[in-house]
Amino acid sequence: MIRLDDLALFVRTAALGSFSNAAREVDLLPGQVAAAIKRLERELDVRLFARSTRSLRLTLEGEHYLPNAQAALDTLKEGYDKLRHQSTELQGVLQLTAPSDIGRNLVLPWLSAFRGQHPRLSVRLFISDQVADMFRDPVDVALRYGVLEDANYVARPLAPWNRRVLVASPAYLSRHGRPQAPEDLQHHACLLYPLNGRAYDRWRIGAATVAVGGPLFCDDAEIVRRWAVAGEGITYKSWLDVSEDLATGRLERVMPGIPGEPLPLHFVCPHRRQFSPAVHQLYEHLKDRFAALGQVSAL
Repeated sequence: MIRLDDLALFVRTAALGSFSNAAREVDLLPGQVAAAIKRLERELDVRLFARSTRSLRLTLEGEHYLPNAQAALDTLKEGYDKLRHQSTELQGVLQLTAPSDIGRNLVLPWLSAFRGQHPRLSVRLFISDQVADMFRDPVDVALRYGVLEDANYVARPLAPWNRRVLVASPAYLSRHGRPQAPEDLQHHACLLYPLNGRAYDRWRIGAATVAVGGPLFCDDAEIVRRWAVAGEGITYKSWLDVSEDLATGRLERVMPGIPGEPLPLHFVCPHRRQFSPAVHQLYEHLKDRFAALGQVSAL
C-alpha cells in the first residue's frame, strides 16, 4: 500500500532535485527520504529516479507519474480544507512571502492582528525581494508587485491603484536642489536596488525612461528606503513602501505632477485549490487594510 508521506516526499524531491534538499525541508535525514522513495518504487514496480553520485533526475516513468501524484495530494488537501471550512476556528500552518518593505512595515502588524483573531493558526512569514517559485518553495501565498501574466497562478488584487513614486528627504533636497524633469535625475545620487535579477537603474517616469546611477545599492529595498530617509539620495519606490514616511514628512515627493509607473499589488496562490479557509480569510483581512490605505493615497 502506498504511503501518503512517501508520495509527498516523491513530489518534493522531484521539485527540489535532491534527497538532501527534500530531507532538510521536512527535518529528516537524506537516507530516510531515499528509503521512502525506494518503498514507493517497490509498490509501483517502476524506477522513479535515475541516481548517480552527482545527480538525481526523474526517469520517464517518474515524469509520467509526477502529475498524478501531485493531483492525488491536491485532492486530499482539498478534502481536508473542506472539512476545516466547516469549523469557524482556523488552524494548521499558513506560509506567506512578501517583499521586504511592505512585509516589515505593513504586513507584519496586520498578520499579528490576524493571528490574534485565530490563535490556533500558525503563520510563517518569509521576507524577501526575490520572487519565490511557488511550485518549488513551501509557500501558500505570495504578495507580488506588477502586472502578472502567468496563467498558472491565481492572483487577486490588493492594491490595484498603487504606483511608484520618486522620493527624497527634505535634507537631501535642501542640499542638492529639487529635480524638475526626469532627465535632471542623471545629476543626482539615485538609490538603487535589484529588480528581476539586475540593478533597477532605468526609471520610467511619465512618458520618459531615464538611466540613473548613484553610489549606493542594496539587494534589500528596505535598506534603500532607510538611505533615502537618512538623506543619501533619491529613490523610486512603491507608494506603499514609503507612505508612512510621506505622511510624517521624513520623505517628500519629487516631481509629484508626473505620474509614476503603475505598480499594482496582488495576492497570489499557485492554484484555486490552495484557497483554503485560512488563505481566503487572510485575503479579506489584507484587502480591507490596503483599501483603507488607498483612500488616502492621493496618487
